[in-house]
Amino acid sequence: MLKGKTAVVTGSTSGIGLGCARAFAAEGVNVVINGLGDAGEIEATRAAIETDFGVRCIYSPANMLNGEEIAGMIEMAEKELGSVDILVNNAGIQHVSPVEDFPINKWDAIIAINLSSAFHAIRAAVPGMKKRGWGRIINTASAHALVASPYKSAYVAAKHGIAGLTKTVALEVAESGITVNAICPGYVWTPLVEAQIPDTMKARNMTEEEVKRDVLLKAQPTKKFVSIEQVAGYAVFLCSDTASSITGSILPIDGGWTAQ
Repeated sequence: MLKGKTAVVTGSTSGIGLGCARAFAAEGVNVVINGLGDAGEIEATRAAIETDFGVRCIYSPANMLNGEEIAGMIEMAEKELGSVDILVNNAGIQHVSPVEDFPINKWDAIIAINLSSAFHAIRAAVPGMKKRGWGRIINTASAHALVASPYKSAYVAAKHGIAGLTKTVALEVAESGITVNAICPGYVWTPLVEAQIPDTMKARNMTEEEVKRDVLLKAQPTKKFVSIEQVAGYAVFLCSDTASSITGSILPIDGGWTAQ
């Protein structure tokens, strides 16, 4: 059902985004990857997707801080691959700090990358999806789209915003064959989570092991990190015919975190 379609996945040179890109490629979907990293490593990642799955994979260096570049990425995908059928807004950054000390530039960047970039990509992709009468938009939110944690004011605000954006766009396109949903992972062991541990150690005066046990996994009753593969599989499912009536939903995959 998905073979031959095209997916654009932002923030996909590592972590959840790369997992999603590879999961879609395994279904025969051509993919556009996007994100930061060493140029040689990115090229190896891109080439591996083509080799492993026999699909086309192109890389867009679009800066998620720049709305024009984001729109250009969608335009490039439509021109080179024929369409944008699936959009996964996954790009994200994090900073951990008490609100009174939170750097203004960090706030601005987190809101731009974690929230505004999704708006720019959706705005550019929806016209083509409407024209074809089919589309799937998946926003990588977080359990923090549903609940808050201390010292993450910008991230929590952005993810709550993603939930609102998801619901609003879903209502707007409900009769156009397009679904819009947000996946809300709990803690997934990714470079983003790993990178925030030193700041959390400092903010809470904890060791690394204490942060993992008493901050991260404390929230998840399963006491296990969610896997990248589980999140990617959820994204693929939301593009299936079985999921065609799921839209405007904020969907946890969080080891029971938000059940508490």
